[in-house]
Parts: sequence; C-alpha cells; structure tokens
Amino acid sequence: MEARTEIAPAFVEKTPLERYVAPDKPSLVGLTRAQLAKLLDAIGVPETQCKMRVQQLWHWIYFRGFTEFDQMSSLSKELRAKLAQQFTLERPQVMAEQISVDGTRKWLLRLPGEVQGERPHEVECVYIPDTERGTLCVSSQVGCTLTCSFCHTGTQRFVRNLTSDEIVGQVMVARDRLGDWPGGTRPTDSVIPSGDRCVTNIVLMGMGEPLYNLDSVRDALLIVQDGEGIGISRASRSTISTRCAMRCSSYKMARASASPNVASLSPPLAWCQ
Repeated sequence: MEARTEIAPAFVEKTPLERYVAPDKPSLVGLTRAQLAKLLDAIGVPETQCKMRVQQLWHWIYFRGFTEFDQMSSLSKELRAKLAQQFTLERPQVMAEQISVDGTRKWLLRLPGEVQGERPHEVECVYIPDTERGTLCVSSQVGCTLTCSFCHTGTQRFVRNLTSDEIVGQVMVARDRLGDWPGGTRPTDSVIPSGDRCVTNIVLMGMGEPLYNLDSVRDALLIVQDGEGIGISRASRSTISTRCAMRCSSYKMARASASPNVASLSPPLAWCQ
C-alpha cells in the first residue's frame, strides 16, 4: 500500500481593518538611536551634541526604565523641559492583570493613539516564570493576519500590525510591573527567577504572525537585545513562533544582527516580502 503524504491546508490572509494613528504627543519609548537623533535635531539640539544626548536618553529609558524626563539628571533642565513639552515616556496602558498560582502573569494592554469611532486597540502580554528564567510572551499584531484553526487569535479579526515601539512597550510594561529595573522591588507573592533579572527571555508567541510584521519585529528585537539598554542580548534568548517560517525573513533578520530562534508551528511555506 502506497504511503500518502498529507499536505498542510492552505491558510487565508486577512487584510487589516484599521490603521495606526500616532498620539498627538508621541512617546520616546521604543525608538531606535537613529529615531531619537532625528527628534533631537528637530527640537534644536546642536548636531555636535546629538550623539551624546542620544546615549544619555538610551541609558535613562532602556537601562534605568525612567518614566519622567525630570529624573534624567545628566540632561540640562532646559532640554528636559523641551522634551517634556513635546514627548512622553508612556508605555501601553494596563487594562487588566491576571496572576496565576504558579506566578504566570497576563496583562491586557491598551495601545495609545485611539481613533474616535473605532474600538481601542488592545493586545495581550504574558510572563511565565520559573526559578531559573522568566519568559515574556509578546504580541506583534492586533488580531492576526492568518486563520489558523489551532489558534484562538486566528479566529479574530486582523486590526493592524504593531509598530516597533508598541512591541518594545510590552517589554517595558512587564519590567515596570515586575520591578525589573536597577533598584526595583520584585514581587514576593509568586515564583521569580533567582538571578538578577526577572525577564530573561523574549518569545514572539502572543497575538499575531510575527513574520507578517517583519520590519517592526526586527527593529524591536534590535532595541531589546542592545547591551547598553534592556540587554536581552543573546540571540538564544529571543524566539519567534511562526506559522510560516521563511528563509527570506530569517535572512533579513540575520542581516540586521537581530537573529532570533525561529520556532515553526507548521511545515515551512514559501513567502517573502
């Protein structure tokens, strides 16, 4: 009797229903060094000072986790006031938090930039701790592009892709809630890793198909992995879970030095953007 080869059923790609609208007062959280330099130039910081000021902002935002410009003592009062006038350091808003007996924490996060007449854009982020490491599962889309039958998010409508700053914002929220910044206070009501970090690993296994939002995922991972900031720098500590593991996408990630692990949930499909 001849062996039969089963072919994975085709999936349907959904189109986005809504759009990203930047808030009137944008947050600096989730911006790259190049983006920070561009904004500083736009508000009149001399070109000779931009590199130094970007490095200072990077330290305060991504290493120390500060939420107010007034806390940034290495910046002049004039620059702090100018930054506070035009920008914020806001993260996504925590709308709900669930804490399991095993220490797993799930947050429902509302993203900034609401549009009148549209539903607020919300995603989920989950923290899964054990005694040796803490894994943070983040989302890459509001809803999902695909219609995978084994995934609840696949049954939802696809609203839009997340921006890189919205992906990084989930990491910032988790570190805020876990006291995972220098001098922070850790939770005492559940399991927390025994090392010096609560969040040690990042998994893009939340809402959405990461490789359909490749540019934002790549840029977010570069920020998260930067050793002078959040510092989850080892590629083995960053994993993308995908329904369509693509050689072209992996190549683009490698070219950007953001090479994460790729965990495919199905046979590879040929797709390249």
